[in-house]
Amino acid sequence: MSAYWITRCHINDQEIYEKYLELAGPAILEYGGKFLVRGGKQIEKEGTGFERTVLVEFEDLMAAQKCYDSDAYKAALEFSKQSSNRLVVLVDGI
Repeated sequence: MSAYWITRCHINDQEIYEKYLELAGPAILEYGGKFLVRGGKQIEKEGTGFERTVLVEFEDLMAAQKCYDSDAYKAALEFSKQSSNRLVVLVDGI
């Protein structure tokens, strides 16, 4: 069953966040993640403050979890923590 990694993000420091993007993308692809949404124009309908949304599809929830817990993603995450406020959820599809 497919699973999804959903991130809502507010960027505080674009320069540092770019370093996160450089590392996170390859780490996610390494674990079979397929980007379905990566930023882009959006309309917030309920709640505001997260101008960036990312949706990644994985083979299953275990693959998404392994990616998030990987050393490669942890290295990227350090830059995200310095440059953004985020909500991240890993969830099974239907």
